[in-house]
Amino acid sequence: MADGRAAGRLWRLCNLLMAVFFGLAAAVQVVYLVPAALTLLVSINPSITDHGVWRSLCDLHSAGCIVGTIALACSLFAYAQWNILHEEEGRELFGLVIITIWMSLCRSSAKSPLAGARLAAAVTVALFPFVSWLYIYINKEMRASWPTHCKTVM
Repeated sequence: MADGRAAGRLWRLCNLLMAVFFGLAAAVQVVYLVPAALTLLVSINPSITDHGVWRSLCDLHSAGCIVGTIALACSLFAYAQWNILHEEEGRELFGLVIITIWMSLCRSSAKSPLAGARLAAAVTVALFPFVSWLYIYINKEMRASWPTHCKTVM
């Protein structure tokens, strides 16, 4: 029983971290506003994922992200010249993938509480953006090749 409560707290903390990430990312890309709001609601009340409006918004936004992911992947495949993280479309692609994965985890949490491998996946996905930002902040070579508008954000 105590393990279930700890897993529930960890799930809520992961949602809070992702809400912060999506909120910060929304300052640059509007596409993150919907997942920021949906994830914040899950961090406050995990059972919201059973609500029809929440599920509809999640499904609609996820579908849009999947379409965007396919379009960006095709563009990158055709035109990428560097590491995809050096391309604007590559960073946007990773953002859409993160949104899609997180919304999928949130949606599946309505059926059964996250535990085990799914909770480990949630923790990994929740920490990934922050670890990536830290890596990029430390890696001066990576930042040096970026356009000016990317360098001034940090």
